[in-house]
Amino acid sequence: MIKKTMRLVITFYTTTEAMAMERACRDAGADGRLIPVPGSIRAGCGLAWCAAPQSEEALSRLMREQGIACEQMLRCLV
Repeated sequence: MIKKTMRLVITFYTTTEAMAMERACRDAGADGRLIPVPGSIRAGCGLAWCAAPQSEEALSRLMREQGIACEQMLRCLV
């Protein structure tokens, strides 16, 4: 069994926003990757951005700069 670790999970209202996040993070060299939304979380779209918890401030800033709206930013075991 894979050991779960505490991660920052960012959910989105639409798949378009999730894909914009992936593109913005790739272009900026930011931490994380797209994952299916964990079963314990309810979200508008089925994709979420998963990153190290300490990336929260940098990712929030990136989303503001790029005009990317998120539904939730949570810390949970993934």
